[in-house]
This record gives sequence, C-alpha cells and structure tokens, in this order.
Amino acid sequence: MRRLRGFAIIGGQATVALNRRDGMHHAQNLIICEHCDSVYQKRKLLRGQVADCTVCGAVLERHQWIGVDGQFALIVASLIVFVIANVSPIVTLKLSGMAEDTTLWGAVIAMWNDGAQIVAVLTALTLFFFPLSQLMIFAWVLWFARDGRRAPGFAEAMTALVRVKPWSMIEVFMLGTLVAVVKAHTYFDVVPGAGIWAFGFLTVLITVFSSHDARHLWDVTGDAKA
Repeated sequence: MRRLRGFAIIGGQATVALNRRDGMHHAQNLIICEHCDSVYQKRKLLRGQVADCTVCGAVLERHQWIGVDGQFALIVASLIVFVIANVSPIVTLKLSGMAEDTTLWGAVIAMWNDGAQIVAVLTALTLFFFPLSQLMIFAWVLWFARDGRRAPGFAEAMTALVRVKPWSMIEVFMLGTLVAVVKAHTYFDVVPGAGIWAFGFLTVLITVFSSHDARHLWDVTGDAKA
C-alpha cells in the first residue's frame, strides 16, 4: 500500500472558517485532518494509495476500491448474515447424553435471569442494536447514493454512523466466543452451531466494509438536497 504525504497543505482553522464563508462548493475540494485541523487540497487517489497528514501523520483519506453498488451489496449480505447469526444456535454443549444449545438472545435472557442485568443490556446493545443500527443506516444512505442522490436526513444519518460505529462489538464477541469454546471443550463436547459461523462471516464483512471511508458519500452524492 502506497502512502502519500505530499498533499498540498493550505492552512489551519482560520482557513477552514474562511472556506466556510466562501461556500460549500469550494469546501468540497478540501479535506481537513480530524486530529490537527490542517487543511489540504484534495487529490485523486489511485488504487492502494493512502493520504497522510504531513503535520501529525494521521490518515486523511484512502482509495475507495469498492463502488457504491458494491458497498450496497455488502450491506445486504451483512443484513442477511446478521439475521442468521441471531436466530441460529451459537454452540451446542453435550455431556452424558444431554445436549444444550443457545442463541445470542438465549444467552442474553439467561444472563438477565441470573441477575446480570447490566451485562445482559450491554450485550444486547453492542451485539444487536448498535450493529443493526449501523447496517440499517448504511443501507438507507447507500440506497439513494446508487442514483447519486442524498437520502432524506443524509447529514443526520452520517453523524449517527460516526457515533454508533465505535459501539459495535461483534469482533470482540467473536474473539471471546472462540476463547470460551476452547475452554469449554475441556469439560463438554462442544459443537459449533450455524450462529458462530454466521458471526464469523459477519465479522469479515464488517471488517471489509469498515476499511472504506463513508465520508466519500458526500462527494459521490453531489449537492442534491436531503
């Protein structure tokens, strides 16, 4: 992956304020470092290129190697896998001829009934509601972006994506589940269910999708009003 550090720097916060007064069209040709507020003139990136801030070294922009249609297909696939992961058993434990399986929601309900209500609520939020919100918002904005339009409430949706994304913990859940399965195998016969495979595939899809910068949707949807 080639990294570019030669973006033409324009200035700092004062320049940002000036450009805001100049109008949105001019501001769309600029990119602002989230960490040090340095302002740069945008350049078209080639495949594999990453633009770095010359002041603080933070990543400014990455080349988007999947188009809007491809991203929408990824989101649809993620939603289908998300449903499978939540309705299918994660693991089946067998001991002395008895077998017990559970889904994600079965585990949440079990924790609630065992007095771990806070953990149950956090599990439901980080493994179901926040990831589902992220996928639904992406699907909403990408559905309209396929035609070069901005979805109703586009700005609010993009803001919500930034706030919801850090709370999705599916990758952490997947790692914790694998560790638990390995430890439980000492005492039980552990049979991985369709749910754990679905969560694994969902982790891959989300990782691929997260490698793309959603900010490019501001550019590909033009100046259409929300």
